Amino acid sequence: MSENEKGAYGQVLKYTGIFGGVQGLNVIVSLVRNKLAALLLGPAGMGLVSLFNSTVAFISQATGFGISMSAVRHISELTETGDEAQRAYYIKVVRAWSILAALLGVLVCVAIGPFLSSNTFAWGNHTLHFILLAPAVGLIALTGGETAVLKGTRQLKPLVVVQTFTILATLVLTVPAYYFFGQAGIVPVIVLMALVTYLFTVNYSYRLYPLRLKGSKGVLGEGMEMIRLGVAFTLAGIVGAGSEMLIRSWLNLQGDLDAVGLYNAGYMITVTYASMVFSAMEADYFPRLSAVNGDVTATNETVNKQMEVTMLIIAPMLVALIVLLPVLTPLLLSEKFMPIVAMTQVAALAMFFKAVTLPAAYITLARGYSLIYLALETAYFVVFVLLVMFGYRHWGLMGTGIAITVANVFDFLMIHAVARFCYHYKMSSAVMRYSAIHILIGLLAFFTTITVDGFSYWVFGIGLSLISLMFSLLILHQKTHLWAALVKRLPWLRKSSD
Repeated sequence: MSENEKGAYGQVLKYTGIFGGVQGLNVIVSLVRNKLAALLLGPAGMGLVSLFNSTVAFISQATGFGISMSAVRHISELTETGDEAQRAYYIKVVRAWSILAALLGVLVCVAIGPFLSSNTFAWGNHTLHFILLAPAVGLIALTGGETAVLKGTRQLKPLVVVQTFTILATLVLTVPAYYFFGQAGIVPVIVLMALVTYLFTVNYSYRLYPLRLKGSKGVLGEGMEMIRLGVAFTLAGIVGAGSEMLIRSWLNLQGDLDAVGLYNAGYMITVTYASMVFSAMEADYFPRLSAVNGDVTATNETVNKQMEVTMLIIAPMLVALIVLLPVLTPLLLSEKFMPIVAMTQVAALAMFFKAVTLPAAYITLARGYSLIYLALETAYFVVFVLLVMFGYRHWGLMGTGIAITVANVFDFLMIHAVARFCYHYKMSSAVMRYSAIHILIGLLAFFTTITVDGFSYWVFGIGLSLISLMFSLLILHQKTHLWAALVKRLPWLRKSSD
C-alpha cells in the first residue's frame, strides 16, 4: 500500500478515533450518570427521563428545519472552493433560519403541552412539565445552527472541546439535581443541559465567525436549497423521534413506566451508546463526502474507507459488550435492570450492520436527494416500530432486542440496494471481508452467551473479544501508520520491538 493511501486511511482513523474517543468519554460519563440516576430515580424515574427526552427530540426535529445537517453540506462546499465572502454570508443565512426555528420550536412546545400530557401519560396532568421544556427546544435549534457552522468549516478541534466540556458538565448538573430533587429535577436538568451545550458552542463559533447583524436583511429569502433538504431531514426526524416516542408511550400503556425504563436502558446501552462512536461521520466524514459528492470514484473511495475504519474500531467493542453485559449491567445500573441483559446482547448485533450502513446512507444526504432520504428513513422506522411491538408482544424485552437487530438488517439491505442502483456505489472486497469476519465473531460471542455457562463462558467470551481486537489492530497496522504513531507516543514500544 502506498504512503498516500496509508495517509488517507490514517486521517479517517485519526478523526474517527478522536471523535470516537470523545464519545467514549461520553459513554463512560453517561454510564456513571445513569448508574447514579438509576439508584436515585429507579426504573420509573428513568422511564420519565426517557419520555421527556424523546418528546424534546421529537419537537426539535419537527421544528428545526433540519438545519443542523442540511447546512453542513453547503458550507462544506463553500469551504472547499475557498470563497470566504460567500461563506460568511451563508453563515448569516444559517443563523437567521436557526433563530426562526428556535422561536417556532418554543411556540409549538407550549401550544401542544396539553395534548402531549393527555396522550403520553395515563395518570396525572403533566402539561406544565411539557411547557417548561420549551426553552430546551429553542436552545437545541440555536445550537444546531452553530454546530453546523463549525462542522461545515472543518473546525474539528473546537467541536472536540465543546463535546468534552458538555459531557462533563452534564454529570455535574444531573447528579446533584436528582439527589436533592428526585423526579422534580428531571425537567430543569434537561433545560440546563441544553443551555450549557449552547453556551459552549457559541463560545467558539462566535469567536471564529462573529455574529454580524449588519447586512442580514432579507437573508431568510436565501438558503432555500438548504431548507428543502432540511425539510426532508425534518420530516425524517419527525418520523424517527415520533417512532421512539410512540414505542415508549405504547410500552407505558401496555406495561408501565418500569417497562419503559428497562427498554430505554437496553436501547441506550446498545443503540445510543454504540451510535456515539458514529458521531465522527457527522463531524468529519459528512463534510468530506459532501465535498466530493459529484465524483462517483471519490465517493466510493471515501465511503469504503469510512466503513472499514468504523467496523474495525467498533467491532471489538461490541464483542466485549456482548460478553461482559452480565457483569456490566448490575455494576453500571443496578440489579433491578438485569432483565435487559438478554435484550441488550442480541440488540448489540444490530450495530455491526449499522457500521456498514450509515456511511452509505450519507451518500443521499451529500447528494441533496431529499425525497429519497425521507422515503428510506420512513421505511426503516415503520418496520422498526412494527417489529418492536411484535417482538414485545410475543417475547417481552428479549423480543425488542431481536426486533432492533432484524430492523437494522433490513435497513442494511435497503440502503445498499439504493446506493448501488441510484449512486453506482460498490462495496469494496475489503469491507465485505472485514465485515464478514467481525460479524461471525459477534455471532459466536452471542451464541456463547446462550449455550455456555461458568468458567467456559469467560474463556470463550474473552477469547473471542481478543481475537476481534487483534484482527482489527492487525488490519489497521497494515493500512495506516498506527504502529509508528504509537511508538512515537510510547517510546518503550520501540525498545520492546528491537
